[in-house]
Amino acid sequence: MKLLTFLHQGQSKIGAVVDNIIVVATGNIDHADTMIAFLTSGANGLNALQNLIDSGNHRINLADVTLQAPIPRPGKLLGIGLNYADHIGETGLEKPEYPTFFTKQSTCVIADGEAIHCPKVSDKVDYEGELAFVIGKRCRNVPLEQAHEVIAGYTICNDVTVRDWQFRTPTWTIGKSFDTHGPIGPWIVTKDEIADPHNLSLKTWVDEELRQNANTGEMIFNCYEQIAYLSQAMTLEPGDVISTGTPSGVGVKMKPRGYLKPGQVVRIEIEGIGQLQNPVINEPDNFIG
Repeated sequence: MKLLTFLHQGQSKIGAVVDNIIVVATGNIDHADTMIAFLTSGANGLNALQNLIDSGNHRINLADVTLQAPIPRPGKLLGIGLNYADHIGETGLEKPEYPTFFTKQSTCVIADGEAIHCPKVSDKVDYEGELAFVIGKRCRNVPLEQAHEVIAGYTICNDVTVRDWQFRTPTWTIGKSFDTHGPIGPWIVTKDEIADPHNLSLKTWVDEELRQNANTGEMIFNCYEQIAYLSQAMTLEPGDVISTGTPSGVGVKMKPRGYLKPGQVVRIEIEGIGQLQNPVINEPDNFIG
C-alpha cells in the first residue's frame, strides 16, 4: 500500500494510491486526520483503509491533487552519517565503530516536486539520496530480531546538506537543517510490499547525469540495527523518520565540485518505492518578522 498526504480543494488529507487513483481516507475512516494519527492506529487503520480500497468508493485522480510530504512535520527526523563503505572511502574518513546519528530539524521537510533553495549564505549545497524508514509503533529497547515489527514503511529522503555549514560544528545539525533541505516522498510504501529493504537499487540524478548508483545492501548498519541502537537511548514514535545514509557520488567529492545550482533538478529513485524529484532555485526573500 502506498500511503500519501496531499492537498485537495484547499484541505490536507491522507489516503492510498492505487494505479494513479487516490482512495481518500480522511473523513471516510477513523484516525485518518493526519498520517501520524493513522500510523498510530496500526493494523486497525490499515485494515479499514484496505476495506475502503476494496469498496471502490471515495476516489480522486492523483493528477488532481498537490502532494505534501507523507509526514509534513515528523516528531523526529534523524539521519545517519558514513553508512556506506564506498561513501566512507570517498571521504577518506574512518569507518565508525557505532552508528553516527544527527538531527535534521523538521522545518526542513518538503514534498516531492517542491523546490530546494540554494541559500544566500552558501553556494555549497549538496544532495544525498537515501532510503528512509518510518516508525509505526511506539517503542523502546527494541531487540534486533524484532526491529522489523516497528517499521510502518519506507520512503525516499534527500538529505540535502550545506557543506560549509555542516562542518562548522561537530554535530552537523545546522548544515543539515536549512529550510527545504529535507525532501521526503512521494509516499510511504508499507513494509509488506518491500520484501527486503536491504536489497534495493538506489540511484540519484542531477538533471540527466547519474551521480549515485548503489544498493541498500551496502549499508554498514542496516535498518534493524539502527532501530535497536537508537531505541536504547530514546523512545521512537509513530511518524518518526530515520534516513539511512547515502552512498558515494555526492557533489562535494566530485572534481570539479558538483554542488547544486539553481535551474537543476535532483531525482532519486529507489526500487519498489518510486521517484522523489525536486527542482533547485535561489532562496527567495521571505523574512518573517
